[in-house]
Amino acid sequence: MEGKVVLITGGAGGIGQATAKLLLDYGAKVALVDINEDSLVKAKESLHVEDDRVFTITGNVTVEEDVENYVKQTVDRFGKIDVFFNNAGVNGPVSPITELDQATFEKIMSINVTGVFLGLKHVMKQMKKQGYGSIVNTASNAAYIGSAGMVSYIASKHAVAGITKTAALEVASDGIRVNAVAPAAIDTQMLADIQNNLTPGEPEKSGEALKQGIPAGRFGAPEEVAQVVKFLASDDASFVNGSLYNVDGGMQAD
Repeated sequence: MEGKVVLITGGAGGIGQATAKLLLDYGAKVALVDINEDSLVKAKESLHVEDDRVFTITGNVTVEEDVENYVKQTVDRFGKIDVFFNNAGVNGPVSPITELDQATFEKIMSINVTGVFLGLKHVMKQMKKQGYGSIVNTASNAAYIGSAGMVSYIASKHAVAGITKTAALEVASDGIRVNAVAPAAIDTQMLADIQNNLTPGEPEKSGEALKQGIPAGRFGAPEEVAQVVKFLASDDASFVNGSLYNVDGGMQAD
């Protein structure tokens, strides 16, 4: 990854930060995108990088002008985009379909699906000019299953799986690869939010129930997802395209 430019959306989140740290350790330059400027500042500080290899951009992944801006700023700053970690996403509330309001459903779909689409649209344009690039989308084990009360999230991650395969076919001849990671039960703020939604005030209760469904018997760490992203982003995965890589402690094997 030495000298490669990596653009990460959802850069202030647990998986985004872990991936940034790992790739920086391997010599990459990183542009972090997130909607919350204060969170971005804290994320950058947590990386403890004293040189100019980390660049932050505040933007909303659902707004096309913001997406065009984060692509432009990255290229203006670093001259190229070698790797795009299309990672921004939210989980949404736990609610049965009959009680979920349309606005909430559309908000989750906008961030998790439209945000992924817009990122691909504008980053792939840049990568086509370059003649190369690697893109890693963040899907989820939710791309494979149903889950009562989580229709927005489930639908959005099924969509990411389909978008990943479609994009891979469209740009394979341009020297660009598009893959996805499919994490499950990773120990991040998003998982904590899910636990609180499932059992308000007693997150440890739903946490133990979730662990019982994981063959490995534990939650994953953001760093474990980052290692798979690094592989997919690197030349070691030069013949890997259109794939979803499970990072789920064996859940999909069960």
